[in-house]
Order: sequence, then structure tokens, then C-alpha cells
Amino acid sequence: MSQGIQRTPTNRNRFEPVTLGEIKELAGVGRPTVSNWRRRHESFPAAMGGSENKPLFDAEEVAEWLDTRPVPDVERREDGRLPTYGDQFRQALRLRRLVALKHDGISAETLIRSALELIAARAADNRRVPAAGRQLEQAVDELLDGTETPGAAADAVLGLAGRLESELATDATPAVVAELIGALVRRREAAGEAACARPSVINLHAGTGDLLFALDRARHGRITAAEADGLRRELLRYRLLAHGVWGVDLYADVSALRADGCTAADIVVADPPYAAGERETDEDGPLSRAVEALDLLRPGGTAYVVVPSWTLARQRTGVRSPNVRLREHLLMEDAVAGIVQLPRRIHPFRTGAELALLVLRRDAGPAERGRTRVVDGDRIALRTGLGQRWVEFVTEALSTADLPASEGVRDIPVTAASPRGEQLLDGRSLLPAHRLASPERGLDHFGASLDARREAAAALPDLREWIGGLGIAKRESPVPHRRLDEHVRAGQLKLLPGHRIHAEDIADEGLVVIGREEMLGTVTIGQRRIAPEALAAYPQAAVTERGDVILLTEHGVRTRVDDVGGCVLLAPVQGLRITAYAQHQQRATGGLWIGPHPLARLLAAPRNQQRSSGSLVRRVSVRDMDLPQLPPEEITELEAVLAETDRHRAEVRRQLDALDTLAERLAAGVADGALALRRRPSR
Repeated sequence: MSQGIQRTPTNRNRFEPVTLGEIKELAGVGRPTVSNWRRRHESFPAAMGGSENKPLFDAEEVAEWLDTRPVPDVERREDGRLPTYGDQFRQALRLRRLVALKHDGISAETLIRSALELIAARAADNRRVPAAGRQLEQAVDELLDGTETPGAAADAVLGLAGRLESELATDATPAVVAELIGALVRRREAAGEAACARPSVINLHAGTGDLLFALDRARHGRITAAEADGLRRELLRYRLLAHGVWGVDLYADVSALRADGCTAADIVVADPPYAAGERETDEDGPLSRAVEALDLLRPGGTAYVVVPSWTLARQRTGVRSPNVRLREHLLMEDAVAGIVQLPRRIHPFRTGAELALLVLRRDAGPAERGRTRVVDGDRIALRTGLGQRWVEFVTEALSTADLPASEGVRDIPVTAASPRGEQLLDGRSLLPAHRLASPERGLDHFGASLDARREAAAALPDLREWIGGLGIAKRESPVPHRRLDEHVRAGQLKLLPGHRIHAEDIADEGLVVIGREEMLGTVTIGQRRIAPEALAAYPQAAVTERGDVILLTEHGVRTRVDDVGGCVLLAPVQGLRITAYAQHQQRATGGLWIGPHPLARLLAAPRNQQRSSGSLVRRVSVRDMDLPQLPPEEITELEAVLAETDRHRAEVRRQLDALDTLAERLAAGVADGALALRRRPSR
């Protein structure tokens, strides 16, 4: 393109010309995508001005060209049309003038409030708002001209909160969560579970109305919303007016709501705002909002409350914290119908916060009484993606009476039916990732083990006799499992925490240090060490003994047995010690309940790998792992088989090393012209 080419813009052009960088930002794509569009498609609009290094393009022509490019992996609109990059580009263009007003010294919150007030006024009677400036009126009118309804324009302005760096974005309910709650409410109404034909709704901590607008408001009776923050309450009122919704009662808090005669509803929804510094010792912590929602339910009603995942993950200790007390109160009231662990990083502006959805009931039906459906929405999202399929899957999982045949969904009793039966009132974490440990999906362990034996015998003929004598049989009755936390509290195992050691104290002499790098294999064990004098500065650091099992539980479970002892564990690596192992070694007696090698193998089994949680780093809680309760003779047999397997593995590795050496020597001899190879004819 030659420098300085100018072209007259189209008469219909209502927007200023845009650069390639602005096309990228407004269309919501990367800069390479825009460059590829321009380079590969002759139909891409020609520049109307600018320079060769910074060309300018007619915004309307770009929008029309982008209309031909659908946005991938999105659902169709209600009219059946696929959203396009042109839709995104035009919407961002209309909002660009509003965004520019922030640079004139107007705060983000003031700009959003003024724009919503003006949109609500236009929707009502097109009257002017005295406080609105001329530039704001022009920007809002431009937005309204290009938007189908004033309600859509109000939603678009609220969607600017993140772009304007407003705190309003941090409290917004993620769209997919609002969609899920709306789908659950509609499914409940379709099933005829509502207490009346037009169920009433209370929206606690309503914010700017994300959950309220996810409901089918025309099908409900009285709709009430409570929001303590004055700004958000005002924005919600303007948003309702822009959508032409007049029948929603707004209150500052629950006490004002009750004082006006609204003491109960058929449906309660709540997504309380995130509060930094919340602790499980707080009497008015996040679960108090769930109890508040339950108290507002009519008999037969249902509440949907979003809570931080940590409120469900904290375990009961000697002194029950307020958080655990509230959680167990909900369970003992048989009020928890379902727990959904929401996918990691679901909130665009709080990426480190993990969330869960509690489905609460006032009265459980006969089929649901005494049980809670637990759904690992994070695991399900890995299969379905985070979109409409995920919403439909989770809605079906929570709404169907019969348990869906799916990994990540299970009914768990609130109280155990047998002395060692599983129950939610056992003081453990309630998070689905910690509760749901399912077998490997679609795998026949018996058939897979026989196949592995045949393949090993064929590949390693020297081991045929040993492998052929390895008996594998199907187990006829299920095996109970016991959590590691129970073994630790019973004194059978001792948990060895890893410690944080300053990098300057790590050297190449002294005791071996084992950290994340050693467990991942990126650093050879023994390369990093710490001198005893330096270790003295860390009095809490434990030194391993022979037979200790070393674990790394980040992004899976990795284990190894310390056959020597004398190692220092570097966090996040941890250790487990079989308390009776040292005495067993000294006396060389039998009867040890489990040995180090079987323990390490069983801990690394897939059922424990699945228990990970965490938004940024997926970790498995060591205390939440479990072990099968096998009779002593089976443990002894397992240990013998594993020991023999390790011995044969070492022999095979030596054979492989010898073959590698042979290949290297043959190749070197042929390359130097010293060897001629000839295979002997087969007999």
C-alpha cells in the first residue's frame, strides 16, 4: 500500500475511522488474527487514509465485512442466528464514546450511573435528565440508536464495568452461573414443584440484578430484591426501568423486606459479594447468607446460593469454628439438596476465587430425604466445555430423580446408614472434588491386567514363567476404604510436612533435599543438599527415615519410597511415615499393616489423583486420600509382587542399557568402516 493514500469515507459513516489495533480491540480478537484477515482475504476493506505503517479503515465497512465471520464456539441467538464478530465490533463502537468520557475525569461509577439514568429516562418518556451533559447524551443516544431495546443498552453499559476498571465488575455474577441458576429455577417450575402457580421470588444481595434477569420474571408472582449498597441498588432500579420492569420491590436489607410483610418466598437466589479477609472464625461468614436464605423459604421452596469453596472445604477440628457449625446446621436440618463445585477461574475478575453453588430445600421429599446430590462441575466442564452444554448437563444432574450415570455426580447420605458408611456429617470437606473418587471410566481392570500380562510375557520372554504364575482374579465383594486422616489420627501414619528453606541455605554438601523439582525429575536427587549447621536454623524441619513415603500432590499425585532416610523435605513436598515400620525392621517381625511400597503405589492410584482442587494450582489433600482395607495376607502378597516387579524392572533396565551400548558400538564401527554386519539366517 502506498503511503498517504486518501479515500473519501462513506456518507453513511457515523463512526470515526479505526486502526488495525482498534479493530483488534473492538472485535475482541488478537492482533495476528486481524493481520491474517487483511493479508489472506482480498475482500477485506481497503484503507481510507492514514499511512502505510498506521492505515485507517472505514468502521462501517469493517463491521459489514466482520458480519460474514461467525464467532466460534458460541450458542445461536433466540432468532437462530449465529453471533458474528461484526456484532461484537458494532457494540464496542457504540460504547467507545462512553469509554472516552472517563478520560475527561469522570469516575467509572459516576459514568455508569449517569448513563443508566439517562437510558431509563429515555425508556420511560424520552425526557431529558438535567444533570446529564451534552457529550453523555450524545453517547447514550448513539448507543440507543444502534441497540434493539433500552434494556439491551443498559446491559451493555453495565458490561463496561470491567473495561472501565470499576469495582462493580468484581461483584458481578458470572454469566454462566446466572444462566445455570435460571435454568434450575425453570426446570423446578416445569416439574410442578412450586408451591403455587406463580411462585414468589426473593433475590438477596441482588447487586445490579444479574440473577434477577436470569429468571423468567413473567412466570413469577411477587419479586423482591434486597441490596445493601446504595449505588448498586440505584443501578438496579435504572436497569429495571430500562427493561420496562415495574413489579420488583427493592429494599436495603432483609429487615426492611420483612417489615414490609415479605417474610417468605417460594424461590430465593443469592450471590453475596466477595469480601476480602473473610475467615472461618467469622460469626457472620458466607454461610450465614445461606442460613438467611433458608429462613426465607416457604415449605416446599428452594434456594440457590453461591458461596466460596473454602466454606465447604474446611474440616472440623477439636473446636468447631462458626463456619463448620453453620455448615453442619444446614446438614442436620436436611436442607442441602445439592452441592455444585463450579469450574475453576469461572469469575473473569476474581481468577483466584473458587466458588460453589448450594441448592437448599425447606422440606425434602421422601425420595430425597437424608441425602445430598454432589456434582463436580469443574470435572464436568473438562468434558463439555463451559457453555450451554455444561449448563444443561448440570441442570439435568441436579433435577433428575434417578442418579445420572456419569462421572462427577453422586448421591451421598447426610448421616451414615452403617458404622463405617460414608456420610456428609463426618467433619470432612464437602467439596465434590474431595468426595467423588470414581474408578477409571470405561476400564475393565480384569481384562486390562490380563492384556498387560500377555504383552509383558510376549515382550520379555525371560519373565514368562514369573508373569504366568501371577494370579489375577475378580473380586466378588466390594472393599471398604478408609481415609488417610483416620490412619493419621489413629497413630498408624505420621504426616511429615515439607518446609520452606531459603535458597541461600541450599548447597551441594550435607543432607539431601527433596522438593518439587526432584519429584518431577527436573533435578537429580542428591544434587541439592543442606548442611547440618544450616538446617539447625529450621528446628521444625523433619528428617526422613528409611521407609518413609514422599509425596508431591500438585497436578496429580507422585510418590517415591525413601529406602535410605536422612532427607529434608522442601514444601510443597510432604511425607508419610508408617509408625510401626522402624520397630518392624529392627525385630524383623511380620504383621505390619502395610509396607512403604504398597502404600506409595496405592496413594498414586487414579482414585486419589482425581481429588484435586484449587483454581490456580490443582492440589490433592493428603488427608482426603483413602486406602482399601485389605486383609493382612493380601497386603503381604501385594508387597511381594511389587518387590518382585521392581527386581525384574531393574534387570530389564540393565538389558536395555546393554542393547543401547551394543547399538552405539555397532553404529560407530560401521561409520568408521571397521565393521560389516550380516544377520544369520533364521533356522
